[in-house]
Amino acid sequence: MTRFMIAGEKSGCGKTTVTCAVLAALKARGIKTAAFKCGPDYIDPMFHRKTAGAQTCNLDRFLCGDDILLHLLCKTSEGCEVSVIEGVMGFYDGGETSAQAISELTETPAVIVIDCAGMSDSIGAVMSGFLNYKPNRIAGFIFSRLAPSLEALARGLCDELGTSYFGYIPKTDFTFKSRHLGLVTADETEDIARKLTMLGELAEKHLELDRLMTLGGELPKYTPPVIPHVSGEPTAAIAEDRAFCFTYPETVSLLEEMGYRIVKFSPLTDKRIPDADLLLLSGGYPELYAEELSRNTPMLRDIREKIRNGLPTIAECGGFMYLHDRLRTEGGCYEMAGVISGEAYPTGKLRRFGYITMTAESGGMLCEKGAELRAHEFHYYDSTNCGEAFTAVKRDSRSWKCGHMTKTLYAGFPHLYLYQIINKK
Repeated sequence: MTRFMIAGEKSGCGKTTVTCAVLAALKARGIKTAAFKCGPDYIDPMFHRKTAGAQTCNLDRFLCGDDILLHLLCKTSEGCEVSVIEGVMGFYDGGETSAQAISELTETPAVIVIDCAGMSDSIGAVMSGFLNYKPNRIAGFIFSRLAPSLEALARGLCDELGTSYFGYIPKTDFTFKSRHLGLVTADETEDIARKLTMLGELAEKHLELDRLMTLGGELPKYTPPVIPHVSGEPTAAIAEDRAFCFTYPETVSLLEEMGYRIVKFSPLTDKRIPDADLLLLSGGYPELYAEELSRNTPMLRDIREKIRNGLPTIAECGGFMYLHDRLRTEGGCYEMAGVISGEAYPTGKLRRFGYITMTAESGGMLCEKGAELRAHEFHYYDSTNCGEAFTAVKRDSRSWKCGHMTKTLYAGFPHLYLYQIINKK
């Protein structure tokens, strides 16, 4: 199968723009594509889906481990002609979770995007550094924000360094807007269809798409996970709207594989949750819609009553904030579901950002006492009641208590990865 990674020399170099340009061009050619994102990012895969209608999945080595990562890459690629993997941060950033490490694990050729704004001959120094820093599978380079007058220079540098030229993206007025958790989501991006079409046209004009399509190879062997099956015909209700949009697609597909029927609902507009055996309140931006959420009192009451009556529930980050008594924002303080006593409030900066290992202080819905779960935190809000069901430890040994867990509820800031939880009970 054709498979390649679009990685970057740094964060903000244009790799998401290049990835979406490639995906849009492949869609215009009628090529069915699977798209992947290295790391725990929720937003970039939304753009992948919007760009190409692509089957998407995250590849996070810390959260799921090598075998599950390879399984997800293989499973998501089924029926597709091309797999495009977008890297995370700079190519070498992140150690065992870096784009370079995932390129090696999956035996995927990598194409490095270099931001050329303000550079000419120094581009060669950056290229040489990436090619020679560590063992790698770098197949070549794409040059972002390159002046057309420097195209011959870029081609010549590739020839001189014995690597491949895969084209360039010139400076344009096109930008993906950002906010505090990353890019503004695809559904909120104004005139998204026209912009993505424009990106596809740029890719056809300036990128060596046919050469990219020559990259790839077989995946290495791996041991697939054992997926438990739930008896009966259970239903999983998953919150999905502008306020709650951070659900991994592979979480949904895993639940389906386990035997759940998936029903989506909106805490913003619906008046009650669907009849369900499992409730997922994912992360997102409840703070941007706090007044609207607070006005929907029938939904707040329904969620409160059903959770208190034992409906199994996972509420992560934004979903956790929604379950509080109150959600304070820069514009006011709003009543929420009242399942978690306390208040969620803004801090103006990232709180406890990064990967963590959580050890359960007692048994409950997710795992037994003493079990370890890997998770990720990424939030600017905090809580007067973060919970003490787990002890979280970062890689630098900092630790804190977090999360609420009973036999039927998990609620906390850490984002979980369901694949690594299914065998923890």
